[in-house]
Amino acid sequence: MPIKDKPRIIALEEHYWDEEVAATYGSADAGRRASGTVQRLYDYGELRIKEMDDAGIDLQVLSHAPPGPQQVDPATSVKLASGANDRLQQIVLSSPDRFAAFASLPTPDPEGAADELERCVSKYGFKGAMVHGLTNGKFIDDKQFWPIFERAQACDVPIYLHPAAPHPAVVEAYYQDYLGQFPSLRTAGWGFTVETATQGIRMVLSGVFDAYPDLKIILGHMGESLPFSLWRIDQALSRPGNQDSTFSFKDYFCRHFWITTSGNFSNPALLCSVMEMGVDRILYSVDYPFVDNMLGAEWIPTIPLCDEDKGKILSGNAERLLKL
Repeated sequence: MPIKDKPRIIALEEHYWDEEVAATYGSADAGRRASGTVQRLYDYGELRIKEMDDAGIDLQVLSHAPPGPQQVDPATSVKLASGANDRLQQIVLSSPDRFAAFASLPTPDPEGAADELERCVSKYGFKGAMVHGLTNGKFIDDKQFWPIFERAQACDVPIYLHPAAPHPAVVEAYYQDYLGQFPSLRTAGWGFTVETATQGIRMVLSGVFDAYPDLKIILGHMGESLPFSLWRIDQALSRPGNQDSTFSFKDYFCRHFWITTSGNFSNPALLCSVMEMGVDRILYSVDYPFVDNMLGAEWIPTIPLCDEDKGKILSGNAERLLKL
Protein backbone atom coordinates (compact mmCIF):
# COMPACT_ATOMS: atom_id res chain seq x y z
CA MET A 1 0.00 0.00 0.00
CA PRO A 2 1.30 3.51 -0.70
CA ILE A 3 2.50 5.48 2.30
CA LYS A 4 0.39 8.51 3.03
CA ASP A 5 2.11 11.84 2.65
CA LYS A 6 3.41 13.28 5.90
CA PRO A 7 1.08 16.05 7.09
CA ARG A 8 2.43 19.56 6.97
CA ILE A 9 3.53 20.74 10.42
CA ILE A 10 3.00 24.38 11.39
CA ALA A 11 4.36 25.49 14.76
CA LEU A 12 2.50 28.54 16.00
CA GLU A 13 4.19 29.89 19.14
CA GLU A 14 7.84 30.05 18.24
CA HIS A 15 9.86 32.89 19.69
CA TYR A 16 12.73 35.15 18.81
CA TRP A 17 14.31 38.28 20.26
CA ASP A 18 14.85 41.56 18.48
CA GLU A 19 18.12 43.09 19.70
CA GLU A 20 16.76 46.61 20.09
CA VAL A 21 13.73 45.47 22.09
CA ALA A 22 15.69 42.97 24.19
CA ALA A 23 18.24 45.65 25.08
CA THR A 24 15.54 47.19 27.29
CA TYR A 25 15.32 44.00 29.43
CA GLY A 26 18.76 43.79 31.04
CA SER A 27 20.84 40.60 31.04
CA ALA A 28 19.34 37.15 30.55
CA ASP A 29 19.31 34.81 33.53
CA ALA A 30 22.06 32.24 33.96
CA GLY A 31 19.81 29.27 33.28
CA ARG A 32 18.85 30.58 29.87
CA ARG A 33 22.49 31.27 29.03
CA ALA A 34 23.48 27.74 30.07
CA SER A 35 20.71 26.13 28.05
CA GLY A 36 21.50 28.00 24.85
CA THR A 37 18.08 29.63 24.85
CA VAL A 38 19.44 33.12 24.28
CA GLN A 39 21.54 31.96 21.35
CA ARG A 40 18.45 30.45 19.74
CA LEU A 41 16.29 33.51 20.41
CA TYR A 42 18.74 35.54 18.32
CA ASP A 43 19.14 32.91 15.59
CA TYR A 44 16.84 33.52 12.67
CA GLY A 45 18.56 31.32 10.14
CA GLU A 46 20.82 28.29 9.96
CA LEU A 47 20.47 26.85 13.49
CA ARG A 48 16.73 27.55 13.75
CA ILE A 49 15.97 26.02 10.35
CA LYS A 50 18.17 22.98 11.05
CA GLU A 51 16.30 22.32 14.28
CA MET A 52 13.00 22.77 12.46
CA ASP A 53 14.11 20.24 9.85
CA ASP A 54 15.25 17.78 12.52
CA ALA A 55 11.78 17.93 14.09
CA GLY A 56 9.85 17.86 10.81
CA ILE A 57 8.49 21.41 11.19
CA ASP A 58 7.61 23.00 7.87
CA LEU A 59 6.69 26.50 9.07
CA GLN A 60 7.21 28.55 12.22
CA VAL A 61 5.00 31.53 13.03
CA LEU A 62 7.53 33.82 14.72
CA SER A 63 6.64 36.00 17.69
CA HIS A 64 8.73 38.14 20.00
CA ALA A 65 9.39 36.47 23.35
CA PRO A 66 8.05 38.26 26.45
CA PRO A 67 7.77 40.93 27.56
CA GLY A 68 8.13 42.52 24.13
CA PRO A 69 7.77 46.31 23.82
CA GLN A 70 4.95 46.56 26.38
CA GLN A 71 6.64 47.59 29.63
CA VAL A 72 7.83 51.05 28.61
CA ASP A 73 6.22 54.44 28.05
CA PRO A 74 3.81 54.81 25.11
CA ALA A 75 6.10 56.73 22.74
CA THR A 76 9.02 54.36 23.31
CA SER A 77 6.72 51.37 22.92
CA VAL A 78 5.45 52.58 19.54
CA LYS A 79 9.00 53.14 18.30
CA LEU A 80 10.23 49.76 19.54
CA ALA A 81 7.29 47.80 18.14
CA SER A 82 7.43 49.43 14.74
CA GLY A 83 11.15 48.84 14.38
CA ALA A 84 10.90 45.25 15.61
CA ASN A 85 8.09 44.47 13.18
CA ASP A 86 10.00 46.00 10.27
CA ARG A 87 12.98 43.81 11.10
CA LEU A 88 10.77 40.76 11.61
CA GLN A 89 9.42 41.22 8.10
CA GLN A 90 12.99 41.01 6.80
CA ILE A 91 13.46 37.74 8.71
CA VAL A 92 10.30 36.33 7.12
CA LEU A 93 11.42 37.47 3.67
CA SER A 94 14.76 35.71 4.16
CA SER A 95 12.91 32.35 4.30
CA PRO A 96 9.30 32.97 3.27
CA ASP A 97 8.55 29.27 2.87
CA ARG A 98 9.65 28.58 6.46
CA PHE A 99 8.50 31.64 8.45
CA ALA A 100 5.35 33.67 9.04
CA ALA A 101 4.85 36.24 11.79
CA PHE A 102 2.76 37.66 14.60
CA ALA A 103 3.25 41.39 15.19
CA SER A 104 4.51 42.95 18.40
CA LEU A 105 2.12 45.63 19.63
CA PRO A 106 2.81 48.83 21.59
CA THR A 107 -0.06 48.24 24.03
CA PRO A 108 0.82 51.23 26.27
CA ASP A 109 -0.63 53.25 23.35
CA PRO A 110 -3.79 51.28 22.45
CA GLU A 111 -4.68 53.37 19.38
CA GLY A 112 -1.07 53.15 18.25
CA ALA A 113 -1.19 49.39 18.81
CA ALA A 114 -4.33 49.11 16.67
CA ASP A 115 -2.65 51.12 13.91
CA GLU A 116 0.49 48.98 14.13
CA LEU A 117 -1.56 45.80 13.89
CA GLU A 118 -3.31 47.04 10.76
CA ARG A 119 0.00 48.20 9.24
CA CYS A 120 1.63 44.82 9.79
CA VAL A 121 -1.32 42.86 8.43
CA SER A 122 -1.98 45.06 5.39
CA LYS A 123 1.62 45.91 4.48
CA TYR A 124 3.51 42.78 5.53
CA GLY A 125 0.91 40.04 5.61
CA PHE A 126 1.44 39.25 9.29
CA LYS A 127 -1.00 36.67 10.62
CA GLY A 128 -2.11 38.48 13.78
CA ALA A 129 -0.34 39.71 16.91
CA MET A 130 0.93 38.46 20.23
CA VAL A 131 0.38 40.31 23.51
CA HIS A 132 2.36 39.44 26.63
CA GLY A 133 0.73 39.56 30.05
CA LEU A 134 -0.28 42.81 31.71
CA THR A 135 0.49 46.25 30.31
CA ASN A 136 1.83 48.44 33.07
CA GLY A 137 -0.32 46.56 35.59
CA LYS A 138 -3.51 46.52 33.48
CA PHE A 139 -5.27 43.41 32.18
CA ILE A 140 -5.96 43.35 28.45
CA ASP A 141 -9.75 43.33 28.95
CA ASP A 142 -9.63 46.94 30.20
CA LYS A 143 -11.68 49.08 27.82
CA GLN A 144 -8.69 51.27 27.02
CA PHE A 145 -7.36 48.29 25.00
CA TRP A 146 -10.55 47.60 23.05
CA PRO A 147 -9.35 49.55 19.97
CA ILE A 148 -6.88 46.68 19.48
CA PHE A 149 -9.70 44.14 19.41
CA GLU A 150 -11.85 46.29 17.15
CA ARG A 151 -8.98 46.46 14.66
CA ALA A 152 -8.20 42.75 14.96
CA GLN A 153 -11.80 41.96 14.05
CA ALA A 154 -11.68 44.41 11.13
CA CYS A 155 -8.44 42.84 9.87
CA ASP A 156 -9.81 39.31 10.49
CA VAL A 157 -6.74 38.17 12.42
CA PRO A 158 -6.36 36.63 15.90
CA ILE A 159 -4.70 38.06 18.98
CA TYR A 160 -2.48 35.58 20.83
CA LEU A 161 -2.55 36.12 24.61
CA HIS A 162 0.85 35.00 25.89
CA PRO A 163 2.16 35.04 29.47
CA ALA A 164 4.64 37.44 30.98
CA ALA A 165 5.91 37.77 34.54
CA PRO A 166 3.00 38.11 37.01
CA HIS A 167 2.32 41.34 38.87
CA PRO A 168 4.99 41.92 41.57
CA ALA A 169 2.36 41.84 44.33
CA VAL A 170 1.21 38.42 43.11
CA VAL A 171 4.78 37.16 43.01
CA GLU A 172 5.37 38.32 46.57
CA ALA A 173 2.15 36.83 47.94
CA TYR A 174 2.02 33.55 46.02
CA TYR A 175 5.48 32.50 44.90
CA GLN A 176 8.29 34.27 46.71
CA ASP A 177 8.81 31.61 49.39
CA TYR A 178 9.95 29.03 46.83
CA LEU A 179 11.64 31.06 44.10
CA GLY A 180 15.12 30.46 45.45
CA GLN A 181 14.76 26.72 44.86
CA PHE A 182 12.26 26.77 41.98
CA PRO A 183 12.45 30.05 40.03
CA SER A 184 10.25 28.63 37.27
CA LEU A 185 7.31 28.53 39.70
CA ARG A 186 6.84 32.23 38.94
CA THR A 187 6.80 31.58 35.19
CA ALA A 188 6.09 28.40 33.21
CA GLY A 189 5.78 26.24 36.34
CA TRP A 190 2.54 27.95 37.43
CA GLY A 191 2.60 31.77 37.46
CA PHE A 192 2.22 32.08 33.69
CA THR A 193 -0.76 29.73 33.68
CA VAL A 194 -2.68 31.55 36.41
CA GLU A 195 -2.12 35.00 34.94
CA THR A 196 -2.98 34.11 31.35
CA ALA A 197 -6.00 31.99 32.25
CA THR A 198 -7.22 34.97 34.25
CA GLN A 199 -6.76 37.18 31.18
CA GLY A 200 -8.93 34.80 29.19
CA ILE A 201 -11.66 34.62 31.83
CA ARG A 202 -11.73 38.39 32.22
CA MET A 203 -12.08 38.87 28.47
CA VAL A 204 -15.21 36.72 28.42
CA LEU A 205 -16.72 38.58 31.39
CA SER A 206 -15.83 42.02 30.00
CA GLY A 207 -18.34 41.95 27.15
CA VAL A 208 -15.68 42.44 24.49
CA PHE A 209 -17.02 39.49 22.49
CA ASP A 210 -20.49 41.04 22.42
CA ALA A 211 -18.94 44.24 21.09
CA TYR A 212 -16.78 42.36 18.55
CA PRO A 213 -18.57 39.09 17.77
CA ASP A 214 -15.99 37.93 15.22
CA LEU A 215 -12.97 38.48 17.48
CA LYS A 216 -10.54 35.55 17.60
CA ILE A 217 -8.22 34.83 20.55
CA ILE A 218 -5.46 32.23 20.90
CA LEU A 219 -4.19 30.84 24.20
CA GLY A 220 -1.05 28.72 24.43
CA HIS A 221 0.06 25.87 26.69
CA MET A 222 -3.04 23.75 26.05
CA GLY A 223 -5.35 26.61 26.95
CA GLU A 224 -3.60 27.59 30.21
CA SER A 225 -5.66 24.92 32.07
CA LEU A 226 -9.02 26.45 31.07
CA PRO A 227 -10.31 23.43 29.09
CA PHE A 228 -9.79 21.24 32.17
CA SER A 229 -11.79 23.69 34.31
CA LEU A 230 -14.34 24.69 31.69
CA TRP A 231 -17.35 22.81 33.08
CA ARG A 232 -16.78 24.12 36.61
CA ILE A 233 -16.22 27.74 35.51
CA ASP A 234 -19.31 27.60 33.31
CA GLN A 235 -21.51 26.15 36.04
CA ALA A 236 -20.20 28.42 38.79
CA LEU A 237 -20.70 31.63 36.82
CA SER A 238 -24.33 30.74 36.11
CA ARG A 239 -25.27 30.01 39.73
CA PRO A 240 -27.86 32.21 41.46
CA GLY A 241 -26.34 35.44 42.66
CA ASN A 242 -24.36 36.04 39.48
CA GLN A 243 -25.43 38.72 37.04
CA ASP A 244 -27.17 36.43 34.54
CA SER A 245 -28.17 32.84 35.26
CA THR A 246 -28.40 32.15 31.50
CA PHE A 247 -24.80 33.26 30.89
CA SER A 248 -22.65 30.51 29.35
CA PHE A 249 -18.93 31.01 29.76
CA LYS A 250 -18.33 27.83 27.78
CA ASP A 251 -20.28 29.09 24.77
CA TYR A 252 -18.19 32.26 24.58
CA PHE A 253 -14.94 30.40 25.17
CA CYS A 254 -15.55 27.74 22.54
CA ARG A 255 -16.76 30.28 19.99
CA HIS A 256 -13.93 32.81 20.32
CA PHE A 257 -10.85 30.92 21.54
CA TRP A 258 -8.32 28.61 19.95
CA ILE A 259 -5.60 26.90 21.97
CA THR A 260 -2.13 25.61 21.14
CA THR A 261 -0.06 22.72 22.40
CA SER A 262 2.95 24.91 23.16
CA GLY A 263 5.05 23.40 25.93
CA ASN A 264 2.36 20.88 26.92
CA PHE A 265 2.75 17.55 25.15
CA SER A 266 0.35 15.61 27.34
CA ASN A 267 -2.12 13.23 25.74
CA PRO A 268 -4.58 13.38 28.68
CA ALA A 269 -4.52 17.20 28.47
CA LEU A 270 -5.01 17.04 24.71
CA LEU A 271 -7.94 14.62 24.94
CA CYS A 272 -9.59 16.77 27.60
CA SER A 273 -9.24 19.80 25.32
CA VAL A 274 -10.63 17.91 22.34
CA MET A 275 -13.60 16.73 24.38
CA GLU A 276 -14.38 20.21 25.75
CA MET A 277 -13.63 22.39 22.71
CA GLY A 278 -13.51 20.13 19.67
CA VAL A 279 -10.48 19.21 17.60
CA ASP A 280 -10.95 22.17 15.23
CA ARG A 281 -9.86 24.58 17.98
CA ILE A 282 -6.45 23.05 18.70
CA LEU A 283 -3.22 24.12 17.01
CA TYR A 284 0.24 22.60 17.15
CA SER A 285 3.00 24.65 18.78
CA VAL A 286 6.30 23.94 20.51
CA ASP A 287 7.26 27.14 22.43
CA TYR A 288 10.72 27.14 20.85
CA PRO A 289 13.37 27.77 22.07
CA PHE A 290 12.12 27.51 25.67
CA VAL A 291 10.99 23.98 24.78
CA ASP A 292 13.00 21.70 22.48
CA ASN A 293 11.42 21.02 19.08
CA MET A 294 12.24 17.33 19.50
CA LEU A 295 9.90 16.98 22.48
CA GLY A 296 7.06 17.82 20.14
CA ALA A 297 8.41 15.59 17.38
CA GLU A 298 8.58 12.63 19.76
CA TRP A 299 5.03 13.32 20.99
CA ILE A 300 3.32 13.55 17.60
CA PRO A 301 3.39 9.79 16.82
CA THR A 302 1.78 9.05 20.20
CA ILE A 303 -1.24 11.33 19.75
CA PRO A 304 -4.27 9.03 20.19
CA LEU A 305 -6.37 10.51 17.40
CA CYS A 306 -7.17 9.49 13.85
CA ASP A 307 -4.98 10.75 11.02
CA GLU A 308 -7.60 13.29 9.93
CA ASP A 309 -7.80 14.88 13.37
CA LYS A 310 -4.02 14.82 13.83
CA GLY A 311 -3.70 16.60 10.50
CA LYS A 312 -6.06 19.31 11.70
CA ILE A 313 -3.96 19.92 14.82
CA LEU A 314 -0.62 19.79 13.03
CA SER A 315 -1.54 22.24 10.28
CA GLY A 316 -5.10 22.22 8.99
CA ASN A 317 -6.58 24.37 11.74
CA ALA A 318 -3.71 26.87 11.51
CA GLU A 319 -4.07 27.06 7.73
CA ARG A 320 -7.72 28.02 8.13
CA LEU A 321 -7.33 30.41 11.06
CA LEU A 322 -4.22 32.19 9.75
CA LYS A 323 -4.93 31.80 6.01
CA LEU A 324 -1.62 30.04 5.43
